[in-house]
Amino acid sequence: MQRYFLNEDLKDYQNQTISISGDSFHHMIKVMRMKVDHRVYLVTKDQQAFIAKINAIEENKVLLNWVEDDLRQQELPIDVTIASGLPKGDKLDLIVQKGTELGASAFIPFAGSFSITKWDTKKAAKKIERLQKIAQEAAEQSHRTKIPTLQPLASVKQLIEMKEQFDVCLVAYEESAKAGEDQNFVKGLKMLPAGGKLLIVFGPEGGLSKDEVGAFIQNGFLPCALGPRILRTETAPLYALAAASYHFELMHK
Repeated sequence: MQRYFLNEDLKDYQNQTISISGDSFHHMIKVMRMKVDHRVYLVTKDQQAFIAKINAIEENKVLLNWVEDDLRQQELPIDVTIASGLPKGDKLDLIVQKGTELGASAFIPFAGSFSITKWDTKKAAKKIERLQKIAQEAAEQSHRTKIPTLQPLASVKQLIEMKEQFDVCLVAYEESAKAGEDQNFVKGLKMLPAGGKLLIVFGPEGGLSKDEVGAFIQNGFLPCALGPRILRTETAPLYALAAASYHFELMHK
């Protein structure tokens, strides 16, 4: 079944008629060609998922009613925020799409010293809006109950200032991999409490400068390797999220 996120608050979704219009209506009726009695998953703004049945299709909206709640746990038991140094081309699209499927809670693009791509103010707002749509579509496809947030373009200084919002902050550093340092990533995961918040910083294609890494470390970020190999900027966040999923979801089942 298809999954759709609701934009409005529902006080009594189990008993009220639910009206869907806009892009979701278009996708249901024009793309998926749904009919009366077809069922879908819906997710409220407070992350309650449930199955609903189409009762009527009007000119510009579809009307549904609750059938049963979906009580499956679809979210990582920790919040993982991915900070990505601006990469070239459409690599950030890939990071957001696949990172959403793997359970990321938020994404922060930042301008690193070695970022070739530059965003001006007007471009940044449009990029964030587009990436937020990619995140929503990926969250629907992967049956999540939460759409990750795309935060505004940041600087290294601003990332450091965000440190107090997180329980653990890591910075992926290729020199750590070359030196065989593979314990800080595991150490960071073990330090997280249930429901804890983790920030992981990844550099652009050229990596992070020594000054940037030094600034992160001086402010309490743990430098870490992600295995013995040097990963591309679009691969490293996905490795980290997959490892976090294994540690928190599979290893403890």
